[in-house]
Amino acid sequence: MQQTIEALYKQALERKDNPQEGSYTNYLYDKGLDKILKKVGEEATEVIVGAKNTNDELIYETADLFFHLMVLLVEKGVSFDDIKDELGSRQGQQSILHERENWR
Repeated sequence: MQQTIEALYKQALERKDNPQEGSYTNYLYDKGLDKILKKVGEEATEVIVGAKNTNDELIYETADLFFHLMVLLVEKGVSFDDIKDELGSRQGQQSILHERENWR
C-alpha cells in the first residue's frame, strides 16, 4: 500500500511540476488551496458516509481522499518523506490522538 500512496504522491508532484492540459489535478492546482481544502473536506465526509454504507463505497471514497490529500501535500510543499518520518517517529509511542485526549 505504501508504494501505491507514494506513487500517487509522485504523480501529484509530477503534475504540479509539469502541468497537462485537461488534467483534473492541474485544475485543482490552478484553483488554489481553498479548492483543494474543500475537496479534502468533501472526500473526508464521503469516507464517513461510505463507512456507514458498503465496503465498496468506503474503498472508493478512501481512494479519492488519498488522492486529494496527496494534492494538498504537494500544494503545501510537504514531502511524502515528511509524512513517513512523522509516522516513524510515532512507532513505540502513545498515539498523538490519545495524548491529546488526555490533555482535555
